[in-house]
Amino acid sequence: MMLTAQGVHCLRAALAALACTGAAAFAAECDNVNVGLAPINDLGAGAYLGFQGGLYPNGLNIMPPPHHAAGVSAALGIVPRGLGGAPNPAGKIVLLSIGMSNTTQEYCGGPPTGCAGYSFVGQAVAHPAVNHTSLVLVDGARGGQTAGTWTDPNAPNYNRIRDEVLPVLGVTEAQVQAAWVKVANAGPTVGLPAPNSDAFALLAQLGDIVRALKARYPNLRVAFISSRIYAGYASTPLNPEPFAYESAFAVKWVIAAQIQQMQTGEIDPIAGDLDHSTAAPWIAWGAYLWADGLAPRSDGLVWQCSDLANDGTHPSVAGRQKAGRLLLNFMLASPHARPWFTNPAVFCPADLDGSGALGQGDLGLLLADFGCSSGTGMCPGDINGDGRTNQADLGILLGSFGAVCGR
Repeated sequence: MMLTAQGVHCLRAALAALACTGAAAFAAECDNVNVGLAPINDLGAGAYLGFQGGLYPNGLNIMPPPHHAAGVSAALGIVPRGLGGAPNPAGKIVLLSIGMSNTTQEYCGGPPTGCAGYSFVGQAVAHPAVNHTSLVLVDGARGGQTAGTWTDPNAPNYNRIRDEVLPVLGVTEAQVQAAWVKVANAGPTVGLPAPNSDAFALLAQLGDIVRALKARYPNLRVAFISSRIYAGYASTPLNPEPFAYESAFAVKWVIAAQIQQMQTGEIDPIAGDLDHSTAAPWIAWGAYLWADGLAPRSDGLVWQCSDLANDGTHPSVAGRQKAGRLLLNFMLASPHARPWFTNPAVFCPADLDGSGALGQGDLGLLLADFGCSSGTGMCPGDINGDGRTNQADLGILLGSFGAVCGR
């Protein structure tokens, strides 16, 4: 591909700052309303260039029960900790973001102590169902910090977070127990199915990143990973389609690699050791943010050109708000986040009988409602909010059976 002088300038800036958003230089390609690709959660057992869809193995959008149970156990182990890391009822729980410009814009959109109201943090601070007592939302992401800048636990990014970000919020590395990871690389050039594709390179980097996180933050128990938003409107080579779309496969594969390793002991040759009892945190999808432009996803999600900035790559304020809302809804609904992310006084979906604990009463109500779907009316046993009472809801309840809401 031959770049103009202006294109070379933008790409160099992108590599340095993951930017190139000047309104005078570029305008989003708003005619590219879709690229004809199926979001991987809608692709299911179908394939893209020979690679099966679904967020999780076997073309499914739900994780295997053993991985789910391990995630619930990890979530229940997240408790307030003091500055030194010891459990302390008066301590804090840090949820840390890791990534590049899109990540910090969607997660915070401002300085650590002044996140924008439209961002994930801003929306979470205003939401009554969020834990406002012990949870501290920390934005460690920064513009220009591509995936390769996060692979080493001793990298400057982690020192920056320790020295410049955590202290202003009154917390420490020892209190980081959960992470949201959204990373990408600037200027991708090799697409799938090539074995040297950028998606496979990102898979290797994601393996390094989650190990680096565990090495840097010894109390880290869970990490949620998201891929990029729609980039069909992109007017620069920063991270256009189909590379934004294909990055989701890297996320899918690194999670699948951990699932496979924990089941068989086999270490993925690209992702590396992901044992969540030693080398890495338990990992799973965060909110899956990609939709094919104006072609509605099965849940109705679309990305309008107005959701993107002038470069068609970074989110506008509207896009940041949308991504922040998707992430917030995910965290509120996930059984792997609810125990520590939510305010138990107002939000405990698995507590079907209202007793404040998850037990036989809740199980009886769920089994009585088993098989209900949204087409037949309200489903009292629908814990995960998908409009049905089924095996997924049963798994959530059994995975945290006996727990007190929010603990």
